[in-house]
Amino acid sequence: MNNFRNPFRNRRYKALVSPIGTTQLHLRKPLVIAAWSVAFPGFGHLLLNKYLRGYALIIWEMFINQTIHLNLAMVCSFNGQFQAARNLIDPKYMAMYIPVYFFAIWDSYRTTVDLNRIYLLAQRENAPYSTFSMGGLEINYLDRRKPWLAAIWSMGIPSVGQLYLHRIVFAAFVLIYTIIIVDQSNLLLAIHYLILGDISSSSAVLDPQWLLYFPSLYFFSIYDSTVNAIENNKLFEDDLRQYLQQYYQPAGKFVIPGSKVK
Repeated sequence: MNNFRNPFRNRRYKALVSPIGTTQLHLRKPLVIAAWSVAFPGFGHLLLNKYLRGYALIIWEMFINQTIHLNLAMVCSFNGQFQAARNLIDPKYMAMYIPVYFFAIWDSYRTTVDLNRIYLLAQRENAPYSTFSMGGLEINYLDRRKPWLAAIWSMGIPSVGQLYLHRIVFAAFVLIYTIIIVDQSNLLLAIHYLILGDISSSSAVLDPQWLLYFPSLYFFSIYDSTVNAIENNKLFEDDLRQYLQQYYQPAGKFVIPGSKVK
């Protein structure tokens, strides 16, 4: 159940509010999106709300990385064990990894440029969109969110910041991803030993192959929730401004921002 039905077919819309989340267009920096794809293929696409493509790239990255033991080879390289790193890598699957990796970077950059252009056109067209959506399982609506609070929740555990922004499916994916990584890497057990002061046991239980997934996921979750909270607030303010102009601003009269309206 939405609070909006459009009798016309507009070419472009700035946002979509559905029971499972809010999807919106806004300006992004292509180099930043590409950098997140460098950190982990698929993250750049998730920032663009290209969820299916992002999920596919993330699943592919984890599958191929586990197959060729890339993270473990990186750890060996960092420690100067170059021969051990070469022995770990499977050249057959490595040849499959490289093209997809560079495709993720290129495609996220290209898509960002395209979506920025589409956003500018949608902004000019200014087509109306729903701001309230009610379903059998969830209710979603535009509201003001606190970016710092979204970041704090994401610091606690990745995915909670996304839940705060009502991005249900995305939050579920990140949560499942986090649980798998934390469980397989023994991260919590290592932290437990570290708190007890047993540094050797803490290092021994860690699985570096799985552990190296966590930093990119952790900081991505914080960045994503913060940026989307900011853009969500901009969308809310834009909708509120248009509503007040339509129903409360006299026709032909321009209200100066900050002035009192009689």
